[in-house]
Amino acid sequence: MKTLGLPQIRNGRAPHGFGKLLRSLLILCAVLPKVLYAQADVHFSQFYEESILRNPALTGVFSDDYKLGLYYRSQWSSITNPYVTALFSAETHFSVSRTTDDFFSVGLLGYSDKAGSIDQRITTFYPAVNFNKSINSAHNSYLSFGFTGGYVQYSFDPSKATFNNQYIDGSYSPANPSLENLPNAKMDMWDLGAGINFNTSTGEDNKTTYIIGFSAYHVTQPKFSYYSNSHVTENMRLNANGAIGMAINENVNLQLQANYAIQGTYTEALAGALVNVASGTSNVQETLVLSGGLFYRVGDAIIPVVKVRYQRVAMAFSYDVNISTLKDASNMQGGSEFTLFLTGNYTDKGITRKTVCPKF
Repeated sequence: MKTLGLPQIRNGRAPHGFGKLLRSLLILCAVLPKVLYAQADVHFSQFYEESILRNPALTGVFSDDYKLGLYYRSQWSSITNPYVTALFSAETHFSVSRTTDDFFSVGLLGYSDKAGSIDQRITTFYPAVNFNKSINSAHNSYLSFGFTGGYVQYSFDPSKATFNNQYIDGSYSPANPSLENLPNAKMDMWDLGAGINFNTSTGEDNKTTYIIGFSAYHVTQPKFSYYSNSHVTENMRLNANGAIGMAINENVNLQLQANYAIQGTYTEALAGALVNVASGTSNVQETLVLSGGLFYRVGDAIIPVVKVRYQRVAMAFSYDVNISTLKDASNMQGGSEFTLFLTGNYTDKGITRKTVCPKF
């Protein structure tokens, strides 16, 4: 759960009925310790598909020339107003020169996140750049250094906030004064992130690929307060990523993915596997790939995933089965997530050298 959702729960309209009241109290008990001591970034269950928010040194590290993506995530609709996140991303890479395997990657990401009854919204815009240094051409080994710097805006709708003073004899009226000194409805900040990543391939025909990386976000720890309090800053987020891809046979491969993040007192550990089965090939591009897998967010959710890729278009769906302390209130319903990606290659015209990247 996003810890920044507390203002919507605390200041939102009082629920009617004991069942809703109990669910709201359970939400408060679950998120309050994290809200007081940490701000947690948005997260995705299909974390392995997104590079710029995970590690900017992963930007452009894929086998095709470009990658365009869309995410849509909705969670906690069984408890409160759903938390909805929509994201788009674009990445590409190009060779440094004809005489080296080094290459540059660039990317762009933006997302909008809306949470709770007062529509707290996060709007971001993150460009990224990544330099990939070839270490060993025979094993497709690269050391990558990536950076991202972007604009972030937090906002909420004060007209949708309600307060205890507006309830008289159990009856709510917006005409009753709230007696609250509301802060600014928006806050803006500039953000900076950086990362390092290493990937290499081993085995017969380099059929096994390893990836490991580390990154940091909110490096400058920008001011994080609706009240313009310079002493309240955004917690730095540290992230570790790892993956192993291995070919089982000509048509089947296995991907193991893991990610660990820490931000203030908030931590998140995710790990799991995808099995990809290809049916038919067209040169080096499979015409149809069916994938299925299971992931686990420690202490929070079990996440089944299904994915279909036809030629250059891939669609995936995942669902968080909630197993946290909120499982009774949520009926084990967490969040659904949908992704859509388009990959492709540029024409040979004007391209002097083809970059070689790990196939994930």
